[in-house]
Amino acid sequence: MTGPGADIDTKRRILDAAAEAFQVRGFGSTTLDDIAEEVGATKGLIYYHFRSKFDLFLAVYEEGMRRVRAKVEPHADSQGTGRERLVAMSVAHVRNLMTDLAYHDVVHEGVRAQSSAALKPRQREALKSLNKLRHDYEQMFRQVVSEGIADGSLRTIDAALATRTLLSSLNAVDMWYRKADDQPAEVVDDLSNQIVDLLIGGLAARPARDAT
Repeated sequence: MTGPGADIDTKRRILDAAAEAFQVRGFGSTTLDDIAEEVGATKGLIYYHFRSKFDLFLAVYEEGMRRVRAKVEPHADSQGTGRERLVAMSVAHVRNLMTDLAYHDVVHEGVRAQSSAALKPRQREALKSLNKLRHDYEQMFRQVVSEGIADGSLRTIDAALATRTLLSSLNAVDMWYRKADDQPAEVVDDLSNQIVDLLIGGLAARPARDAT
């Protein structure tokens, strides 16, 4: 297969392989030879699509943000109370994290790397630009939290603090979650719902309803 479709498929395979390699080895310890071997191609093919390892890292970061936003944003714009939409967004976020774990790890590595003295000015500016995507993503959550406060489905809280606490907690799942081979989608869905219920519903016991 040749043409634009083949190029898109090749780039996707390179991005997937790079995400996995960066997750396992870290950016610094990963070589383009490692990624080429995973793809089953030559290093020259990697250079054909990306001019450097760092540019490939940026592309993985951007693809990770694109994928998670594509899954979450429809819920932000759907019908329902602020809390209902926030729950749906959070479940979609965790589900995406579990299925695209390597991409999430790269995004987090990019956030941490922004202040690294080892980065060249061009690299630091490129990361700042991508981190704006992450900021805009957070603002989408914050808007729905604010709407939930306004409609009474969420208690009156500091929307910015609530949003950052929620997203930090959701993202922390990648510290302990490891995808099992051939893991059924239902397991991911169930675990995602349980995590979000804990974070948004809380740990406190619900008061028993009065008998009628």
